[in-house]
Amino acid sequence: MRLKTMWMAVAMAMAPTAQADEGMWMPSQLPDIARQLRAAGFQGNPADLADLTKPPLSAVVKVGGATGAFVSREGLVLTNHHVAFGVIQYNSNPKRDLIQNGYVAADRSQELPANPDFRLRVTTGFDKVTDKVLAEAKGKTGRAYYDAVDAASKSLVAECEREAGYRCSVVNMFYGRDFYLVKQLELRDVRLVYAPPRAIGNYGDEVDNFVWPRHSGDFTVLRAYVGPDGKPADYSKDNKPYTPPAHLQIASQGVSEGDFVMLAGYPGITYRHRTATEFADQVQWRLLKSVEVMKQLQGVIEEAGKTDKQASIRYASQLQSLKNGIKRFSGELDGLKRSDAVSIRRKDETAMLAWLDKQPSAKTLNPEIAAAAKVIAEGNATRERDLLFALMQSQTQLMRSAISLQRLAYERVKPDAQRETSFQQRDEDLIAGMLRQVQRRYDPTVEKRLLTALLARYQQLPDAQRLPEFDAAFGHTPAELAAALDRVYGATKLGDEAQRLSWLKAAPADVTKSDDALLKLAAQLQPALLRIDEQRKSREGDLLRLRPAYMQALIAYREQQGRAVYPDANSTLRVSYGKVTPLKARDAVNYTPLTSTEGIVEKNTGEEPFDAPMPLLDAIAKGDYKGYLDAKSGVMPVNFLSNLDTTGGNSGSPVLNAKGELVGLNFDSNWEAVSASWMFDPRYKRAIHVDMRYMRWLMDKVYPAPHLLKELGVPAK
Repeated sequence: MRLKTMWMAVAMAMAPTAQADEGMWMPSQLPDIARQLRAAGFQGNPADLADLTKPPLSAVVKVGGATGAFVSREGLVLTNHHVAFGVIQYNSNPKRDLIQNGYVAADRSQELPANPDFRLRVTTGFDKVTDKVLAEAKGKTGRAYYDAVDAASKSLVAECEREAGYRCSVVNMFYGRDFYLVKQLELRDVRLVYAPPRAIGNYGDEVDNFVWPRHSGDFTVLRAYVGPDGKPADYSKDNKPYTPPAHLQIASQGVSEGDFVMLAGYPGITYRHRTATEFADQVQWRLLKSVEVMKQLQGVIEEAGKTDKQASIRYASQLQSLKNGIKRFSGELDGLKRSDAVSIRRKDETAMLAWLDKQPSAKTLNPEIAAAAKVIAEGNATRERDLLFALMQSQTQLMRSAISLQRLAYERVKPDAQRETSFQQRDEDLIAGMLRQVQRRYDPTVEKRLLTALLARYQQLPDAQRLPEFDAAFGHTPAELAAALDRVYGATKLGDEAQRLSWLKAAPADVTKSDDALLKLAAQLQPALLRIDEQRKSREGDLLRLRPAYMQALIAYREQQGRAVYPDANSTLRVSYGKVTPLKARDAVNYTPLTSTEGIVEKNTGEEPFDAPMPLLDAIAKGDYKGYLDAKSGVMPVNFLSNLDTTGGNSGSPVLNAKGELVGLNFDSNWEAVSASWMFDPRYKRAIHVDMRYMRWLMDKVYPAPHLLKELGVPAK
């Protein structure tokens, strides 16, 4: 049955009806759609796109949680300003505010180190390992199934990581049907080279976020370094620039409407193959509640920043992330409603199940599909508590540190292969990096206010979602909560970096029995967090076992419709292709696909977020655009629009022309298509890119960096 399903998927990947503007394709699928690629306008060899050791894909890298690309032989990496915002913030302080003023390293000695947990990863291997992962899982259910998959995955990762300097992972495609081993070279010394000021890199801020037309110079240049021996190493003045396997060449000419474009990157997660019930839950609860809670956290940080410049800088990256998430979730909700996604998905699923009932496989698949629906419903019973606890750890610095230290102590007494993922020996350097960066991103008053906002909501949950450990720690009333947080944060010493790092190296028993107030609190909460983890793993094990039945039915149903099926995105390298495309947003509202510097001036108010810097305004007034103007329109381009299939994680993805040259840098989606992570609607789906002509002009005429332009192979005009 599994072999038959695999060939169904392959057939779908090769289907001639696949649309050029839809699909986040695995590189291995691209030779199978070579005919469509060439018909769309690609002039390279599609077979080369399947080889991760060959350009252009060998130049595309994972940067933090997003994407970037090598653009020189000496390790220069191009990504978004917002992707590297944490690096910019990490190097900023009230006396040297790189966020506001930008940064240009005069030479390599002036390049600034990134925060210690910032990583750059180069994918070098992507191999199918389904049989190895599932060998011991057959016949098992729930937690046992999860553990079998987990153990096999860890074994494959351990073997892969015997080669020093590599980070490996096992990812699943089609929700547990297939598994792949991903091998990535991990570069730990990454430095800030060039960043435009906030009013260029984030021009328009949240007003313009997910909106077209855009006028943002959302780019930053980094450089990757390795040790003197050429191997990955921590930051050191003795390190040398990394020599990448390939780098992209910036195009001398730009693109115009109708031109072929292609994008490669690491899209985060899409949910297009989820069930109709999950679509409804997303629209009717999750998006609404997430926006509500995140807006409250945004308000906490903004209020603190009004009177405390230090706090404003320390929480700048976190605030930007919250605002982006709020805008994205709000747009996703609007888009799913606009496309009537819940109704369409329900009708599609109903038709699929009716079709399945007539197939020989119905007796096998229907019971598993029904069982998966039951597991999904059980998980929803604690969805609000789970949301609050996830935010409690992601939106705090010291609390997250204490919880991580206690969990690490708990795991360290086990053999390494049996430790929880993210707490094995291979993860301790990343944990150390997280602990080191706290100092520049933490304020006790702000953290207590963030926790107060989240835990006050927890106190209002029904009894079925409450946990005795949390109730004992924080009480049942706002007054008890405030007293508990004051007591803990007034006594803990974890605010000191040396103290945090000393606990990282301490014996597990010493951490568990520590009298530090915050570590004691984390120890008190840990049994509850472990129970939640246990329940999650049991559900995930069953879903890994049961969801493939749904996917098998969906793939077969799509095949008889003549429609393509590609795996939902899961942070692995993907490629999409399409064209530079205008947008009809709504009745009588039509957008052309190119913006110009004229729009910067039109939007400029002199006040944030439309406070274009004077050097930029002066350069626009001067009009020295020689060598950078768009040949067709005669304007100085800033951003352009395409119908490329993208989602979160594609930020910083290089956009290539038909020859494989770099013409743009992906940084956003339009408001009408934020919902594309759940549903692709070709009427509205567009991606927004920085035009490389604008980046080059800025680096030439506005905030000059002639030495970098020379290294990029596009010398100043």
